[in-house]
Amino acid sequence: MSDHKINLVNFGDPKIKTLHITWFAFFLTFVVWFNHAPLLAFMKEAFDLTGQQVKALMILNVALTIPARIVIGILVDKFGPRHVYSGLLLISSVLCLVFAFSNSYEQLAMMRFLMGFVGAGFVIGIRMVGEWFPHKTVGIAEGIYGGWGNFGSAAAAMSLPTLALVYGGDDGWRYALATTGVIIGLYSFVYYRLARNTPKGSTYFKPKKSGGLEVTSKGDFIMYLLMNIPMYLALGVLSWKLSPSGVGLLSETAMYIIWGVLVALFFFQVYSIWQVNKDHLKNGVPELDKYHFKNVAILDWSYFVTFGSELAVVSMLPLFFLETFEGLDPVKAGLLASGFAFMNLVARPTGGWFSDRFGRRKALMILIGGLSIGYFVLSQVTGGWWIWLAVMATMCCSFFVQAGEGAVFAVVPLIKRRMTGQIAGMAGAYGNVGAVTYLTVLSFVDYSTFFMVIGASAVVVFFIAMRMDEPKGQISEVLPDGTVQMIDVG
Repeated sequence: MSDHKINLVNFGDPKIKTLHITWFAFFLTFVVWFNHAPLLAFMKEAFDLTGQQVKALMILNVALTIPARIVIGILVDKFGPRHVYSGLLLISSVLCLVFAFSNSYEQLAMMRFLMGFVGAGFVIGIRMVGEWFPHKTVGIAEGIYGGWGNFGSAAAAMSLPTLALVYGGDDGWRYALATTGVIIGLYSFVYYRLARNTPKGSTYFKPKKSGGLEVTSKGDFIMYLLMNIPMYLALGVLSWKLSPSGVGLLSETAMYIIWGVLVALFFFQVYSIWQVNKDHLKNGVPELDKYHFKNVAILDWSYFVTFGSELAVVSMLPLFFLETFEGLDPVKAGLLASGFAFMNLVARPTGGWFSDRFGRRKALMILIGGLSIGYFVLSQVTGGWWIWLAVMATMCCSFFVQAGEGAVFAVVPLIKRRMTGQIAGMAGAYGNVGAVTYLTVLSFVDYSTFFMVIGASAVVVFFIAMRMDEPKGQISEVLPDGTVQMIDVG
């Protein structure tokens, strides 16, 4: 068997078992994170919601995920994926059950905001899979984890409306939501029982300090601080969209208070990052233990344009088909648009395999280049196109988008093992920043311009990706006694 292949049915192999139990955990988090989407019609009727209130729920669903992925990245590096994933699944279960039985719009909105925490589960499995798979197959393994896990949103869309009808009555939708909460809660105990942080005999490397990434030069320190700013700006934009200038869920005073809190949090994070890095920046870092933060920044911007555009496009694609082609009803438009999410099953693992086989930088550049072309093609779709041709264009574009996501996370575990969770958390957060950015653009422009903006931003990221260093087959890590050891990841 090729060094770049994985035998997924070899359940006797501990790393294959770990991959399966971990992608299924991620799958359940996506089912729960997006369980509201196919049931919004039921909720709208039950609570007599306006269109603006429905939009607010969609915005709230992604808001908390930005900081949550950063925090979860820190926790997973410190405590290990087994404990953190089990805890996140259990907390998600409680949040989901409270959301299911909310009795007012305010409670519904608050719980939807808190359930953005569920979206941070992705980060945990990146570290877990990175611990178990070697350099030559980590890309496809991470792709399988991400692709099969992301399919959870499509699974929710296909199953939950039917489940609500099976339960029947005015509260059938509540029981459908609650069912997903019960399942994810039970699986938290299964995962804790079956999962292990590392293969037998391996060391789980932890950061020397918590509170921020360790960087290895003053230039990297400044770049790291600058890379945190877009995340706070995205949260500021979200609060603006929830203010009277947007959907009206927040008062103008509340918006200003949130902005003040975000500014305070940013300066607190700057202080925390300095505390983590001040000693070794003053005293120097051994050459063997250095890494280039620019590689982390490149992965962040790459995920901004890949996963960020996916979240944005999935949110608007059914409406795009409905308004572009005459004669379509909402059900048919939704089915045509669902192909974008379905591609995750194949595209994301393919992107990881492509990265393993042809090189990390080359794969990333090719896939982001293809993504850019795909969006430029979508910008030309009009009602005069054959529908099947528009769907094919959408599917081709989504392949490059999701394969690009797989290529990004094929690299993440190869930068610095002990900080994989934090690096994955930052990249993941940038995906949500991208979604907020693109959806904000969409609120001001037409569909064609929206697609062109994504394509143009991908061109910029393509040239940024040219500067990424090709990871090597070994990375250095610091043992608990302070000595530096080279770890073979090949």
